[in-house]
Amino acid sequence: MTLEQSLAGLRVADFTGMMAGPYCTRLLADCGAEVWKIEPPGGDHIRRRRPLRDGHSAYFGHLNAGKRSIVLDLRTAAGAAAARDLVARADVLVENGRPGVMDRLGLGYPECERLNPMLVYVSISGFGQSGPRSARPAYAPIIGAASGYDLAMLSHQRGLAEPPTTGLFVADVLGGALAFGALLAALRGRAAAGRGSHVDVPLLDGMLSLLVYETQAAQWPELVSPRPLYRPSPTLDGHIVVAPISERIFAAFAAAIGRPDLLTDPRFAEVGERERNWDLLGDVIDGWAGSRTCAEAERVLEAAGVPCARYRTVADNLADPVLREQGTFRAAADPAGEFLVTATPFRTAGGASGSGRGRPLAVPALGADTRDLLARVAGYSEARIDGLLADGSAAAGPASGP
Repeated sequence: MTLEQSLAGLRVADFTGMMAGPYCTRLLADCGAEVWKIEPPGGDHIRRRRPLRDGHSAYFGHLNAGKRSIVLDLRTAAGAAAARDLVARADVLVENGRPGVMDRLGLGYPECERLNPMLVYVSISGFGQSGPRSARPAYAPIIGAASGYDLAMLSHQRGLAEPPTTGLFVADVLGGALAFGALLAALRGRAAAGRGSHVDVPLLDGMLSLLVYETQAAQWPELVSPRPLYRPSPTLDGHIVVAPISERIFAAFAAAIGRPDLLTDPRFAEVGERERNWDLLGDVIDGWAGSRTCAEAERVLEAAGVPCARYRTVADNLADPVLREQGTFRAAADPAGEFLVTATPFRTAGGASGSGRGRPLAVPALGADTRDLLARVAGYSEARIDGLLADGSAAAGPASGP
């Protein structure tokens, strides 16, 4: 069995929107789980986010390819009852609303545990499910600021006096990945204990977990000494970053750039002195790289076994034949056509990711699976489903697929 089939048979009730939750459940779908994306009338907000092609969001498709879409109006008694009937038959529930929202809909953990004691219930939120900050609304930029991550990034910048502006939602992607791991651990726990559990995934905690050195330095500031800050070095056609860390790599670096004198220079000969004079070493790298292209610099340093990389764009990586062959990207499809998404960011060792090959992942049209899930999973009759559609408690759309 491949990793892409490892969760086959797992049923996931997905009450998430935006990014953190959908990222988690996309990973579950990539591993073979059947993910029921339960959307409100009008759909997930991300369905309307650019880039739009003929009205279809590739952004939404990236996060939700491979799932099934059912539309239920949870504000109606019948819509909420249908959702509970699905939850009663699920293995996992994932939600990323503000704490209290699911309770008000009759879908909080106590009610869902009563319906399905084996359920693993995963809650992703900004500040966790309890405590005085739990009710605060939070998106990834809020968590980046509150966690200390943004000011830690500022401390590594030259010439900036305020925290960097960001449009990269690190907290959401990290939180989604941590939720994926946490729920797999909870499933293992369920197998041992014979019942489910409620998993709390605060985005704030995830971001703090990135700040390993900073957490220790904040406790022992008097023991902190200068450390390497890896800065970009300009070349003739871009920038590279070089990391000559260990003694062996530093010796290889000095030989590769034709500077054996660095090995006896008291500013660089010993690792502690090198760290204290890292800016001066950066000047040496700048001077060498400045007369070469990125490709030339990479070729010389890679041949010597020195860690380095040119600064690439996402477009560069999308066009990289090596990444294509490795299965880093795969095709998804909606009615507007095919496009590339990142494949599962792990794979069986020894070959390309199976998820990077084969048929494109289908992006679910809004409500495409409403009838099927209500009939096949909840056991509703056609007449009952027609009634839900007629009174607006549910909605159905065209079938998904390319």
